Amino acid sequence: MPNITFSLDEETIRKVRKIALEKDTTLTALVRDFLSSVAKRDEQKKKTALKKFKASFKTLSRDMGSRKWTRESLYER
Repeated sequence: MPNITFSLDEETIRKVRKIALEKDTTLTALVRDFLSSVAKRDEQKKKTALKKFKASFKTLSRDMGSRKWTRESLYER
């Protein structure tokens, strides 16, 4: 698993370590869980948007009947 490095102020680190200790976990695990939830939430948003987009085709599409023209006939002069 790749590692990432980022900066955070001491006060925030202290507070989050205390929260991690209360939850019987680590600061790293909290960050990992948070970032995973962000990725899943983004993926779910995309899936929901695609589902709505596909549903709009079902709602708005109309049967145009069979095609009675050819490309060549459209460009006849």
